[in-house]
Amino acid sequence: MAAVDRITSNPNIMNGKACVRGMRITVSIVLNLLANGMSKAEILDDYPYLEPEDIEQCVNYAAYLA
Repeated sequence: MAAVDRITSNPNIMNGKACVRGMRITVSIVLNLLANGMSKAEILDDYPYLEPEDIEQCVNYAAYLA
């Protein structure tokens, strides 16, 4: 499995859902944006606190779960 050190889960943040670096942005939000046609650049523009590696790890995390 590819490294997913940027994906965290904490019961006190978003009810324990998988989040990016402990922030209140879940992996499912990032994947939903990608699935609905947003490019990585558009996501980074809309969420400036995200980094390109965050998006890649969200995809890797989903692939691992699948």
